[in-house]
Amino acid sequence: MSELLEKAVTAELLDAIRAVVGDKGIIVDETDMAPFLAEERGLYVGKALAVVKPGSTEEVAEVVRLCADAGVPIVPQGGNTGLVGGNVPFEHGREIVLNTSRLNRIRAVDPVNFTMTVEAGVVLETIQHAAAEAGCLFPLALGAQGSCQIGGNISSNAGGVNVLKYGNTRELVLGLEVVLPDGTIWNGMKALGKDNTGYALKHLFIGGEGTLGIITAAVLKLYPKPVEQQTALCALDDIHAVTKVLSRARALSGDAVTAFELIGRFGMEIAAKHLDGVSDPFEAPHPWYVLVEFSSSRPNSDLRGAFETFLEAAFEEGLIADAVVAESLDQGKMFWRLREGLPEAQKHEGASIKHDVAVPISRVPEFLDRATAAVEAALPGIRPCPFGHVGDGNIHYNLTQPEGMDKAEYLALWESMNRIVHDIIVEMEGSISAEHGVGRLKVEEIVHYKDPIEIDLMRRLKKALDPKGLMNPGKVVQV
Repeated sequence: MSELLEKAVTAELLDAIRAVVGDKGIIVDETDMAPFLAEERGLYVGKALAVVKPGSTEEVAEVVRLCADAGVPIVPQGGNTGLVGGNVPFEHGREIVLNTSRLNRIRAVDPVNFTMTVEAGVVLETIQHAAAEAGCLFPLALGAQGSCQIGGNISSNAGGVNVLKYGNTRELVLGLEVVLPDGTIWNGMKALGKDNTGYALKHLFIGGEGTLGIITAAVLKLYPKPVEQQTALCALDDIHAVTKVLSRARALSGDAVTAFELIGRFGMEIAAKHLDGVSDPFEAPHPWYVLVEFSSSRPNSDLRGAFETFLEAAFEEGLIADAVVAESLDQGKMFWRLREGLPEAQKHEGASIKHDVAVPISRVPEFLDRATAAVEAALPGIRPCPFGHVGDGNIHYNLTQPEGMDKAEYLALWESMNRIVHDIIVEMEGSISAEHGVGRLKVEEIVHYKDPIEIDLMRRLKKALDPKGLMNPGKVVQV
């Protein structure tokens, strides 16, 4: 196709899309498109023919159909808070970004059935508040919850701090509405806890990162609202005690542990240094800390008593060296600010090579020992900053550059550091992407590490559902 003809086809397509979504539903100015084209960490900055913001499922379906007929690829996008480049277009500029922010209605809340029906563009924090107003809990909780959208959370199978108790996003979704790559709409919006009538199709799209279809709505699972919480920051002198502390917490609480978050000494230091409202609450430094939270939806549960019993037992067994219990809402918020602000604090210390990995819970200390020894041997002065969800084995093993090293020189080591860390992870039967997904960042990595049969099955599914290869191409799996 000649360049002149291609421009004519593009202009015709954009006019047709504008007729569907209206002027407020399409952006073509390069300056106005810019916020939708860059990945949060700045690793990828793409180009696009347009950013399209449909206002209904039917508009999404028609836009997808028009693009399918024209052979134009689509990049589905929610709040654009993803961390693996799956939500931004490539640099060639031949794609349409389909942003779901106008699909922002809560369709229904059913506190008897403990379900909520929402559209894909509803912000996670809005869903949390709506659940609370109905006397319920939607337990998905992330650092980006004030801007990420539920469609993106589902498409990436987001994790967060409550996975230990409630599971990943996959466990929180009962039904889906999805626009398929040809523009047809699959209505799988059943609010059922049980449906054993064949293939569980929803699971193809949960964690599919928009490569098999565009999620436009979902039925979410709610839980009873907690009426009491107990939170403490515990100091550990030995990382090998951390899994024992978790086991004691679960056993002595009647499995009421809802969060169990690890923070290393370097993380504590930079959080106290760079984050407003955060300070080290301990008189002496310790190499490791865990943020522990119990919660209960049962009135008069004596959760405080169970919490104190756990802490006393952990002290007596020498598992924890010190602990500070949150005696106020503000103090509890400070503990969580410390944990959730670590990625922000790292930015002030220079470049960071990041790993979102998981191993069996029992092997978390072994992983930390092995990985730290390996990266320090490869680059003396490197500053590991591990933190994350010990309760489900997911550690964010971030590596801050050595002091005084050139940023570009350090980031040039990204692949070699990945190989060191990921080799250890795979040897330990873990995962190189625990909750952030694959996106563009790890497409080649999963080919390197996954069983070839798994990659082949993924490619077959992609070809079967998206034979033209127009739905978020180049992400998750290459075909």
